[in-house]
Amino acid sequence: MTRLYKICGAIALALSLMVVPTASFAGIFVGIGVSVNIAPPPIPVYVQPPAVVADTIWTPGYWAYGPYGYYWVPGTWVAAPQPGYLWTPGYWGYGGGGYAWHAGYWGPHVGFYGGINYGFGYGGVGYVGGGWYGNHFRYNTAVTNVNNTTITNVYVNKTVVNNYDNTTINRTSFNGPGGIDRQPTAEEAAYRTEDHIPATTEQREHVQIAAQNRSFLANVNHGAPENAAFASPLSRENRPVDFQRPTSEDRAAFAQSGATHEGAYDRPQGEDRMQSEDRAPSAYRAPQSDYHAPESEYRAPQSEYRSPQSTYHASTAYHASNAYHAPSAAHYSHAASHAPSHPHDH
Repeated sequence: MTRLYKICGAIALALSLMVVPTASFAGIFVGIGVSVNIAPPPIPVYVQPPAVVADTIWTPGYWAYGPYGYYWVPGTWVAAPQPGYLWTPGYWGYGGGGYAWHAGYWGPHVGFYGGINYGFGYGGVGYVGGGWYGNHFRYNTAVTNVNNTTITNVYVNKTVVNNYDNTTINRTSFNGPGGIDRQPTAEEAAYRTEDHIPATTEQREHVQIAAQNRSFLANVNHGAPENAAFASPLSRENRPVDFQRPTSEDRAAFAQSGATHEGAYDRPQGEDRMQSEDRAPSAYRAPQSDYHAPESEYRAPQSEYRSPQSTYHASTAYHASNAYHAPSAAHYSHAASHAPSHPHDH
């Protein structure tokens, strides 16, 4: 019975942390359902770097939320987890008294992403920056910046109007009152039932590095990050040239901003997780005890029994095959050497 109470309690806690926006139809919350009381900043003005590696897809930049408030995750070109899959960007949606994040995902079609105009093919509905033809992606150069030296699989669709000029149009970055007022279409709602793949390991590392770079904090760049897009995803080996971790002063500035949240956000993992200053220090420290228990003179005898080694060995004759391989980091660095020095803004 005790175990049953614990299970029910865990379910109730999970449900209480989830904030479902009224304009929500699809999406996964960041972490355990973070809900922020302050809206994210507008989408900044930036230039799309050219694609230099074939079959990579543009994933637009967006505002994420972490220990120091909102921070910018730069737009970048990413390899799809498998041919035929497209990226549906995440979005912030208002509901239940706060702004909740709906994470992006990979799928056969681009679903609902709040009607947010991220630009470069993501005008608020679907994606017109290109499409899959067999196992290769063809780029629509009417709305996409492509390096024609390294990528030749392109087409120009003049019927697509590139109406994204983020210097003049609504750059609102959230769905709900005071933001984008749009509900998913029946077609977009149907896409919810398709098989989806969450952000890849490459994308998650990109976000983790962005969360640790001080210049991406909204409280530092005031909504206008200097480097808002990169040709290849950020990683431990590919950090921004201005990489600097947030400081205690940044935490103080965030505390004065009035931003609060409920639930948990995604924290970076591994050796690149936030510095110790990111964790609030405890005011209480247990005193060290002067008492030390004496060592026991008794030692348990070692057992003379040894379990026999197994004569079974798993066969190594079988190896899983995979016909598709995502471009490696080496491909990015090799192809980037052919990229033009002055990318064009689309």
